[in-house]
Amino acid sequence: MSIRVYVPRDSSALSLGANQVAKAIASEAARRGVSIELVRNGSRGMFWLEPLVEVATPQGRVAYGPVSPEDVSSLFDSNFVSGGEHRLRLGLTEEIPFLKKQERLTFARVGITDPVALQDYLDHAGYRGLKRALGLGGADIVKEVTDSGLRGRGGAAFPTGIKWNTVLNTASDQKYIVCNADEGDSGTYSDRMIMEGDPFVLIEGMTIAGIAVGATQGYIYLRSEYPHALQVLNEAIDVAVANNHLGTDILGSGKTFHLEVRRGAGAYVCGEETSLLESLEGKRGVVRFKPPLPAIQGLFGKPTIINNVISLASIPIILDKGGAFYRDYGMGRSRGTLPIQLAGNLKRCGLVEKAFGVTLRELLYEYGGGSATGRPIRAVQVGGPLGAFLPESQFDTPLDYEAFASLWAVLGHGGIVAFDDTVDMAKMARYAMEFCAIESCGKCTPCRIGSTRGAEVIDKITAGQDHAANVQLLRDLSDTMLNGSLCALGGMTPYPVLSALNHFPEDFGLQKSQQAV
Repeated sequence: MSIRVYVPRDSSALSLGANQVAKAIASEAARRGVSIELVRNGSRGMFWLEPLVEVATPQGRVAYGPVSPEDVSSLFDSNFVSGGEHRLRLGLTEEIPFLKKQERLTFARVGITDPVALQDYLDHAGYRGLKRALGLGGADIVKEVTDSGLRGRGGAAFPTGIKWNTVLNTASDQKYIVCNADEGDSGTYSDRMIMEGDPFVLIEGMTIAGIAVGATQGYIYLRSEYPHALQVLNEAIDVAVANNHLGTDILGSGKTFHLEVRRGAGAYVCGEETSLLESLEGKRGVVRFKPPLPAIQGLFGKPTIINNVISLASIPIILDKGGAFYRDYGMGRSRGTLPIQLAGNLKRCGLVEKAFGVTLRELLYEYGGGSATGRPIRAVQVGGPLGAFLPESQFDTPLDYEAFASLWAVLGHGGIVAFDDTVDMAKMARYAMEFCAIESCGKCTPCRIGSTRGAEVIDKITAGQDHAANVQLLRDLSDTMLNGSLCALGGMTPYPVLSALNHFPEDFGLQKSQQAV
């Protein structure tokens, strides 16, 4: 009987040499006459340990990492295929503290299964949500989603059930489900990990959404920089169609749902839902005026559900175990779990799925291990390049939408980027303005012109020119962008700018006493 050896095919692991490690293991096993079954799984999300090699043993999967091709011979010498001792041995994978303390609901299978093996997915509770949904009416499915308390995981945190209910109750001869997989925020990779490591959960979630509201066509709008996700998604879609889990007459139910992947063209603004729709229709990615809302007039003018990857990938477990099960995780109005992505200056960067309520300090130190440089962590940016910078005094804030809103901050897509005490926050504020200027679609003046003027004003502040007047001008400009921009790109650029100015005034040549309340 072959021994199962797992080597990730996730692009983060590939960038660290996972393919070379897999090739070396296969070659060494053949040379020694050891019978193995090499499984290319997703990543467990512990990137400092990649490439992470796991071996199935009677006690459970035993992990070794980070493994290089040069380590393979000594691993076989140590009988690693039976879980033998070795300097890279990490013990049972599930017992690694970083992983053990998580609540993996959406990521329950990522790193465990072969991403494109349907039977593996079915053996790990896959498609149970769809099978239950096929026996319910559309309103009942939407009620489960509403009862779960799920809110959009793409940044806006809008209640998913309300969006679905709007599409359900809007009469039309055609409706669409669109997945926003244009993951462009700095420090974020949870969408990519789902698409590369468990594509069937996204396909199942979109299929349930289609059945719920009567949509027969779905599109995954995929970031162009994700070639591995494109390959895995297309392979998984083909497998789902071939096995009657997608297409016409799904599982003999008479229901139809077709799905295809469309690649984006690299524009950050297409992460905004109306720009995404314009791009999906073959037009330039420019923000639309709202109303009408996409739920009423979306893709090709038809009612459209637009959800982020993580939102849709959370649907199968909600339909399988019920809305109440999911709602029991979290705090306040932030229900369920959030896949948090640790990045930047940290010893342990990776994916942490936790129920809402965990604090930034826990994430930075218990999971992230503190800064990689060993210096104090001075600031963290949460929610991508448009997220606020939080100082150390706010590290005890729980991850909760309302708690962050009270600090004039956002959770966004759950990306956390850490900076040590060598960071220049004035430069970070300038970068935010420059980023907005480069990525603006140009449709509205506050974003298009304001961001360019903002970078210029910050240059004058740091050069000491008309200091007080230019600081006030930066605040006035930020207010105009915040309240006058058509979408969140211009409307949220003031978040990193003003939070840097308010919490780190000394980097702008101000005294602490000049900090705004």
